[in-house]
Amino acid sequence: MAERNLSGLMHNNQSFQIKCHKCDLHRLEEGPPVKAELTREQGLQYYRTMQTVRRMELKADQLYKQKIIRGFCHLYDGQEACAAGIEAAINPSDHLITAYRAHGYTYTRGVSVKEILAELTGRRGGVAKGKGGSMHMYAPHFYGGNGIVGAQVPLGAGIALACQYQGNNQVCVTLYGDGAANQGQLFESYNMAALWKLPCIFICENNKYGMGTSVERAAASTDYYKRGDFIPGLRVDGMDVLCVREATQFAADHCRAGKGPIIMELQTYRYHGHSMSDPGVSYRTREEIQEVRSKSDPISMLKERMLSHNMASVEEFKEIDIEIRKQVEEATQFATSDPEPPLEELCNHIFSKNPPLEVRGTSPWSKLKSVS
Repeated sequence: MAERNLSGLMHNNQSFQIKCHKCDLHRLEEGPPVKAELTREQGLQYYRTMQTVRRMELKADQLYKQKIIRGFCHLYDGQEACAAGIEAAINPSDHLITAYRAHGYTYTRGVSVKEILAELTGRRGGVAKGKGGSMHMYAPHFYGGNGIVGAQVPLGAGIALACQYQGNNQVCVTLYGDGAANQGQLFESYNMAALWKLPCIFICENNKYGMGTSVERAAASTDYYKRGDFIPGLRVDGMDVLCVREATQFAADHCRAGKGPIIMELQTYRYHGHSMSDPGVSYRTREEIQEVRSKSDPISMLKERMLSHNMASVEEFKEIDIEIRKQVEEATQFATSDPEPPLEELCNHIFSKNPPLEVRGTSPWSKLKSVS
C-alpha cells in the first residue's frame, strides 16, 4: 500500500490554515499570513529535525541518569517546533544566540548529534572539544549557549549591530525564556536596538515556567510580546512548526526592510524539568504535562497533519524513526568511547590567533600552554 502511495497517490503540496489567524499583534498593522504552504519534502524534513532533537534529548536524559553526563543539563524536548520553525525561516548565514537550553539549536545550526552528545559527555570529539558541556556549544553563526540568565540578549543586539555595520542584510535571532524576560539588561538592549534600528529578532520562548515558578507568579504582565513598548511584537503558537516558520519569516522580512527590531513570543512547553536536578512535577501536575503531550505535541501534530492530507504514509514515518534511533545509538557509542581531552589541551584556544603562550595554573609548578 505504501509503495502504491509513493508512486502516484501522495500529495506533494498542501495549504494549511494555521493558528497565526489567532496571532496577537502589538504595534503592527498586519501579522503573518493565516495560511501556510507545506511541501511533502519540507514536512518530512521538519519531522526528521524535530524527531532527531527529541530522541537526542531523551538519550541525554538516560546518560545523565547513568552519571555519564554530569553537571548542568537543560533538555529541550517539547519545544522542538521553535528550533525547527525558526531555522526553516532564516538563512544559514543569519545569526542565532540563545540561553543554556541550547542542544536543539546547536543541532538545527548544523552540528551533528555525535558532536553534541560527545560534548555532553566531555569528550575530545565534542563540538567544543569536551570543554564546554551542555551550555557552551558553538557553530558558525551560532553563538551558544550562555550560562548567565539573560546575558545573551545584549550580545544578540551587538551581533545585530555588526550586521547593520557590515551592511550584509543579515539578521540576528536573539532567544531568551520567560524567566529571563524580567531582566533589566533586556530592556537596555531593546532601547538601543530600537534607537539604532538594529536587525534583531528578540524571541521569548515562553514555556510557562521559569525554573519552578509559573509566569503568573513571576511577571506582573505575561504579555511578553508587548514588553518592548515602542518595539512591535507578535505572539504565536510555539508548538506549531508552520506557525513558528511563518511568524519568523514575517519578523525577518521586517528586520531586513530596515524597520528595526521586533519581538516574538512563542508559547511553548517543556516536558522535562527546568534542568536535570528538577523532577518537574512539584510545581505542576503530571496531568498537565500529559495533556500538553496528548493535545499539542509538535511532532504528533505535524505527523497527523501530513497523514490526514495524504502527504506521507505511516510506513515512511516508521522508517525515519528507525533511522533516527540508529543514528542516536551510534552517536551514543562514540560519545561514551571517545577519550576525554588530555590535560595539556586544557588551556588551548584562549585566543584565536596568537603564538603559544604560558598560562599560570593553580599552583606555581603547573606549567600549562595555550595554543590557538
